[in-house]
Amino acid sequence: MARQLISSGSPYESSIGFSRAVRVGNLISVSGTAPIGPCRETADPGDPSAQARRCFEIIRIALEDAGSTLSDVVRTRIFLTNIDDWEQVAEVHGEFFRDVRPASTVIQIARFIDPDWLVEIEADAVTDLNES
Repeated sequence: MARQLISSGSPYESSIGFSRAVRVGNLISVSGTAPIGPCRETADPGDPSAQARRCFEIIRIALEDAGSTLSDVVRTRIFLTNIDDWEQVAEVHGEFFRDVRPASTVIQIARFIDPDWLVEIEADAVTDLNES
């Protein structure tokens, strides 16, 4: 089965050896997506809602590049450095997935690569095999 690698231009992709997303058949897995702005800076330091929104925007673009959409998402994983931010981030999740309703997990972790990141999000999608 063909393997399609999707890049977002993250500075970490080549040095760590990962892709923003990988599509194999009708399965698309989007890597942990941090709130990185267009100039490679941390987007919206201190604002978990805005950071989550940026993560979902990056995920949306990766899915589209893989021939999919947010409506194909079947699972999300949300990692937070402060579990008290869960409601703010969940509200943003609802903006993107209220009608899709994927399986979802929210987890608190100790920290991220960049200490200004408050949230990182993963997503998995299943799309039509005929799309690419």
